[in-house]
Amino acid sequence: MPSTTAPPAAASVAAVLSALTAVGVGAYFDPEQRVIFAHSAAVAQDDALHGEHIMLRWTACDPGHPHQDRARFEATAWIPDGRPDFHQLGTVYTTPVPRDLASEAGQCARAVAEWFSSPRPTAGALLVAALAEYGIRAESDDVGMSYAVAFDPETPSWKVRSGFHLSVGDRDPSIDHVPASHTGWTVCVHDDQGEPIGDPLYIAGSGGLVDCAGDSAAAAAVVADYLSAPVSRHCDCYSQERYGRYHDSECNRYRRL
Repeated sequence: MPSTTAPPAAASVAAVLSALTAVGVGAYFDPEQRVIFAHSAAVAQDDALHGEHIMLRWTACDPGHPHQDRARFEATAWIPDGRPDFHQLGTVYTTPVPRDLASEAGQCARAVAEWFSSPRPTAGALLVAALAEYGIRAESDDVGMSYAVAFDPETPSWKVRSGFHLSVGDRDPSIDHVPASHTGWTVCVHDDQGEPIGDPLYIAGSGGLVDCAGDSAAAAAVVADYLSAPVSRHCDCYSQERYGRYHDSECNRYRRL
């Protein structure tokens, strides 16, 4: 079967390097590996691989393909792990929906720049700050994939997920990704066994990139509004639903679904 993707050409290499330069990131193209290595602007190119750095790979469709203007990027962070080995720190950016090269190069460059920022911004931090404006505490899990919010604000941290709670996660799924790679929060209700109940209360985007600050504010507003409903009404209707009974038609929480 003929290939539908092509390795980086000189023009696309120049476009990606230009996008990285525009956001203040150092970078160079490695012709042997056919990748771009990005590094902090404060680090000389010769020393780039001696510390934390980011490797960018991308593909575009072959000329003549119906979607030849669409590109897909992947940027991963690495640190030395004893010469000549390296250890992968994490994924900085992956293209959720292929777009034209210029748009994808610019978005990937912004994610790379955020990764090298100090302190490094995270989507999860923006969400936590948005929730804090309502006085809501969020507990992260052990693997950085989601937050949990207890219905009862007095619930100890270690018991939040063992009772009825809300979960907030990204499509990625991750809470530690940089805001430039955010694809949308999803808020779900869970019972005391951790099982989801009903449809998500909130879900943003359709798989593409989503503005993280605006999405965090919107998700936090939904969480705050949901928690303001009468607790007794919630406990009654959802405990009934678990055993095949219907919601009370006047339940504030049910009407939000």
